[in-house]
Parts: sequence; structure tokens; C-alpha cells
Amino acid sequence: MPFDVAAQQPKLLHLLQGVGAFSAVVGLLLLALHRGPVRGRGAACLLLAPALTLLTVGLLLPGLRTLGLSFMDDEGDTWVGLDNYVWMFTDPEALTALRNTLVWVVLVPLLVTGTGLLYAAAVVRSRLRALALSLVLLPTAVSFVGAGLVWRFVYAYRPAGAEQIGLLNELVVAFGGAPRQWLVDSPWNVLFLVVAMVWTQAGFAAVLLAGAITAVPGEIVEAARLDGASSWQVFRHVTVPSIRPALLVVVLTEVVGTFKAFDIVKTMTAGQFGTGVIAHEMVEQSFRYGRTGRGAALAVLLFLLVAPVVAHQVRARRRAG
Repeated sequence: MPFDVAAQQPKLLHLLQGVGAFSAVVGLLLLALHRGPVRGRGAACLLLAPALTLLTVGLLLPGLRTLGLSFMDDEGDTWVGLDNYVWMFTDPEALTALRNTLVWVVLVPLLVTGTGLLYAAAVVRSRLRALALSLVLLPTAVSFVGAGLVWRFVYAYRPAGAEQIGLLNELVVAFGGAPRQWLVDSPWNVLFLVVAMVWTQAGFAAVLLAGAITAVPGEIVEAARLDGASSWQVFRHVTVPSIRPALLVVVLTEVVGTFKAFDIVKTMTAGQFGTGVIAHEMVEQSFRYGRTGRGAALAVLLFLLVAPVVAHQVRARRRAG
């Protein structure tokens, strides 16, 4: 479909007007602070006003609107009470998405943190530390969509006797096995999607934890070795307890990111074969099937699941500060 410039002109005009109005307000506030007598708390309120306005318009009001839609029907004009939430916990597809999300939230943070910790511990004292960390960090630069496409080719399937284009099936056939449809067989296909997510995030964990391990005081490590502790005992009883705050940061960051997992599922399986998650099901219900009430209910559930983790992070940073 060709791009209709004339049809988009009113939208572009409204956008420019909004940006211009916001810029004008910010300019007036700065001018008032520069020339006026406003100081202290009043100045802070004026400076925060534009950001609070944007948060209200872009976050608070849409959130309240979503909460209201979760109690409405598909058209958003008839009150249905808790019907959408009842559907969420009774429909087989929705229950599959909830179950898969739980699997993701348990496995991804543990695997990412564990892989990153072991890799960081292995290379942190090496002379090639910078190169090793750079290599493991490369997948982090790939978008989730790109990672999904890469791993879709890794798991690609061709019938027995045909030339395999998927790396995994090529290895299986080379060792005398039969090719498999890795992304079709449930529930193992969920685990194969988790592997793609871990591949993109393990570098972040490795770099962060390598920095934490480097910051462990050498006197503590040396004292443990003088007491006869082995390398494994030093790692388990000295290094890991010393970097516990960094481990917690990695775990909580991955938990929040995993709750919002959408791109990898969409690009690799489109939620088929029992691989759907809450975020993907939310988008499907809202935009593909037009069931805005169900999609809003899933969005509210996702918010309720993420909010405690975010609140814990905020409290931890305040205590650390």
C-alpha cells in the first residue's frame, strides 16, 4: 500500500503542535526560574512539572484507561465485571500462556545469572579478559527480533534425506540421528525459546558480575587461601557472598525483562504450538482478535506481576544510597 502523504499531514501537524507547545512551556518555566524570585522547593516543582505532565499523559492516564477496559466487553462500552479475569484463569490458551510465563520467569533469570557468573569467574583473572567479555557481550547488541530470527534458523527443520539448513539438525544428522522439529514439539519448544533469551542476556550478566568480582577485596581472598581454602571454596564462600548485591540486580532485571518477553516468541513461533506467553497473548487478544477487554486484563495482570519486583529494586537502591 503506497504511503498517503496527504492523509498523514493532519497527524503530523498535530504532532508538531504538541511538540511546539511543550517546548514553549518548558522555555517559559526556565525563563521564570532565571528571572523570577522562585527558589528552593518551588523551583524544584516547576522543573518537575513538565516531566510529571508527560508521565501523567503518557503513563498514568493510559494505565487507568487499561484498568477500566479490563472490566468491559470487547467493544469497550459494556460493563462485564470480572468476566475477563475469569476467562484468563479458565481458558486453555490463556492458562498455557500463564504457565509458560512462569517457566520463563523461573528459568531465564537462573540460567542467565548462572551462566554469566561462571563465565565471569572463568575469565576475570585472565589476560584476555577484555576480549573474552567483549565476545560474550556481542549477542546483547542484537535485538530480540534479530536473536529470534538467528535461533529460528538454528532450529530450522527439513525432512529426513533433505539437506538440513538448521545447525542443530545438521549436527543431529551428522551423528546418525533423525532431524526433529524443535519448535513444534511441546513442551520442549518452550525451553528452546528460553535458550534464545539466555543467549542474548548472558553477556550483560557476565560483564556486570565480572566487575563485581574484580571489586572483591584481594585481602579477603588471600586470607581464605592462607587458611587452606580451595579455589572452589573461595568462590563459593568468599566471592559469591561478596557480590550478592550484583547478583540480585541481575536476577531482578532479568525477571522484569522476562515478564515482558514478546519479540522472541513472536519471531520464532508466533505463539503457536503451546509457546505463548502473557505479553504475546495480550497483543494477540487486543490487536489481532479485537478483544480489548481480555487484552487489558492480561496487561493489568502483567503490571501486578512486575510491580512488586520494581518496588523491591527501588527500595534496595534507596537503602544502598
